[in-house]
Amino acid sequence: MSAPPPHRHIRRARETLGEAETVVVLTGAGVSADSGVPTFRGQGGLWREHRPEDLATPAAFARDPRLVWEWYGWRRELVSACAPNAAHLALARWQEGPRPIHIVTQNVDGLHRLARDRIRDGAGGSTTGEILELHGSLFRTRCTCCAAVENSRAPIDATSEASLPHCGACGALLRPDVVWFGEPLDAHVLDRAFRLAARAEVCLVVGTSAIVQPAAAVATEAARAGAALVEVNPEVTPLSRVARLSLRGRAAEIVPLLV
Repeated sequence: MSAPPPHRHIRRARETLGEAETVVVLTGAGVSADSGVPTFRGQGGLWREHRPEDLATPAAFARDPRLVWEWYGWRRELVSACAPNAAHLALARWQEGPRPIHIVTQNVDGLHRLARDRIRDGAGGSTTGEILELHGSLFRTRCTCCAAVENSRAPIDATSEASLPHCGACGALLRPDVVWFGEPLDAHVLDRAFRLAARAEVCLVVGTSAIVQPAAAVATEAARAGAALVEVNPEVTPLSRVARLSLRGRAAEIVPLLV
């Protein structure tokens, strides 16, 4: 376990973030670690003898949509029991300030949006900052016919194909609005993320290994355009060598100290 970063590094990071007019925050699985969100991969990641790589594909959905929806329904139940942690909430409060703070996340757990909703609850606040979910969300559905997208946290009834979620507009089968293996990221969302990164003065990178592409390229695009990179991660990543400041530790402990 790494030692907490020195106070002078925290102070420098706060100053760097505080002086920027525009900020892009890139987050990965590490930002949700203290919320208890399971990874569904690696050791213990099997579900009924199926690997995620075998279920999260267009071919698997075409072959057996009931099985795929049963797995996603199970995932949604587990993630629904997880709450935004101190890092999510700190970023959500930061977004409510006068400056545009944009969050670009690789996560599909929906916790950034849930944190923003909780911060705004009863306050009637608004923000100019965006939340871009590069890989989609477990709590959105997309029509397989008319491509209509809607938010949904309703339980999934996967007892039969007829009981699966269907589109209210055209009646076609719905699918999870997540990016599956073999699918490209949404071009509009990715282009928006890169345009925001190119205009940012600072890019705060939280809890990502910086290995998964093209998501990791959002940070390198920001750096290429002249943004200062501030990294929060327990481990060294490929971005550490180009970051102005690289703070070792858990997101839930460090991010609230920065923003």
